[in-house]
Amino acid sequence: MEPDHGAVSRAWSWRHAIAKSGLPATTRLVLHTLGLKMDATGGSCYPPISEIVELSGLDKKTVLKHLEIAEAKGWIEVSQHGFRGQKWKRNEYVARWPGRDLVGNPAKTDAEEGGGVAPPPLDGEKVVELVPEGGGIGSRKVVEQLHQDKNLPANSPANSPAAGAGEGDLTKVDRKKIERAFTLWYASWDKGEIDFARNAWFAMPAEDRDECIEKTPEVLRWTKASERAAAAVYLKGRLWRDILAGILPETHRSTLQNAYSKAWSARRLFELLADPAEPPVQPTRFQQMELAKGGEAAEKVRRERRLAYGWPKVINMHRRAEMAEGVTVAPWLVRLSEGFVGYHRDSADVAAWRRLQEQQGWPPLPERVEWLFFPPGQPDEAIADFRQAVARERGNDDAA
Repeated sequence: MEPDHGAVSRAWSWRHAIAKSGLPATTRLVLHTLGLKMDATGGSCYPPISEIVELSGLDKKTVLKHLEIAEAKGWIEVSQHGFRGQKWKRNEYVARWPGRDLVGNPAKTDAEEGGGVAPPPLDGEKVVELVPEGGGIGSRKVVEQLHQDKNLPANSPANSPAAGAGEGDLTKVDRKKIERAFTLWYASWDKGEIDFARNAWFAMPAEDRDECIEKTPEVLRWTKASERAAAAVYLKGRLWRDILAGILPETHRSTLQNAYSKAWSARRLFELLADPAEPPVQPTRFQQMELAKGGEAAEKVRRERRLAYGWPKVINMHRRAEMAEGVTVAPWLVRLSEGFVGYHRDSADVAAWRRLQEQQGWPPLPERVEWLFFPPGQPDEAIADFRQAVARERGNDDAA
């Protein structure tokens, strides 16, 4: 496969364009410092402010001020990864040109503008030798690339959210899916260094990740937060297997139930009765503008985000059910499901449940399943009765 010469050119051109810009000298220093942590395309680095302070020699207040200047002038795009209030929340920095994206034409060098020879690349950049193609003088091609200090710790891919994954054959879509699944899972575990946990997550086979997602809710029910290992330790050791095998008597263990069955439906309704989770990702720029407008525009964004992220366990149940995979259900919940009634998907009863789902902002009911199961009665009354039944079964024991 041919190397992406355009990406290398864009990254170098961005740095050179900064040097020629009218930005304050301190702003340029901060941007060049960020450039040390970016890849060849000038995108997606996650250094903490403390590291930028250390590398630039500036104080924190100055760094923050000039990052704001650079973003306001359009030289970087800044977004946040993590949950609001969580200590592991990090900024993501991506190189940008004012008024356009990196996919545009790269900024011209001095040599291309007739201003002499282009300056040498910054430390850590790839050195690219260009020679005439086919003997001509107008067209050039890259014949060699050499990264001068690719083994230095400063250029380690540890700045990437998927660092250490060891799965270089994954596509971008695969990585995004795995990263999103990790974000949702870590929000429930929330213990231990997130970077170590992410590396362990990417290193696991897909079937182990699915097993972890499936079994962790049961582990959380039966363990105290103080008893749980750090996330990376839990993942590397597949500790959910030992925990569930060791602490749950046979009569109390959750059992795997078929997708769309009565027990599956009871588990789904039980999860929906919980308060919606805080979205694990920050709103997009467009969503932020809509939220700032207030009124119906803001409420529409909140509904969309609640629908996409509010009930991650239910979303995961739906995804697995589409592949004919079931879900584990606690014995007491299986008992409650025995009284559920089956309704045809085209019936008035199911239509009433669909309206309730929409009013609550819950993920929609499956469309392709012919028979759906609910507690008996009209939806509002049925949910109230189900809540009372759950309270009786669980009592005051949150771990049950």
